[in-house]
Amino acid sequence: MNDITSNESIGILLSNYTGHLGYISQHSPYVIPTTYFYDKEDHSIISYSSNGHKIDAMRKNPAVSLLVAEIKSAKNWQSVLVHGTYEELEGSEAKLKLHRFTEGVKNIIKRNENRDTEFISEFSSKLYSRGIPIVYRIKILELSGKRKET
Repeated sequence: MNDITSNESIGILLSNYTGHLGYISQHSPYVIPTTYFYDKEDHSIISYSSNGHKIDAMRKNPAVSLLVAEIKSAKNWQSVLVHGTYEELEGSEAKLKLHRFTEGVKNIIKRNENRDTEFISEFSSKLYSRGIPIVYRIKILELSGKRKET
């Protein structure tokens, strides 16, 4: 297993849109799958959610992590671990970032899976049933990557 550079780690973040979000709730760790977009402009992760357990937990303890892995086999994989801080966005900034998230993920799907998507529901299972979506950013504090190829 080898470390990969910061630029290689960013490349992995840029070429994917799903990962596993880690957060703490009542002194217990939780890890859940999530859809994200890496925003080059401010070196952050953008996502959104409806109100619930995850948002409540991140509001109380904003220290979070995101793991993105590309696994071809047990002997051929690479992954990136992001440590960062949860930050809720509002107003025009939230709208801009949600638009950037949507367009960015659509472009990744087009490039990686060679298919067009029209609606956010085609790549994200999150629903707005509980009101307006909460758009958030993870400000990246630390980034590390590993690779195994044999």
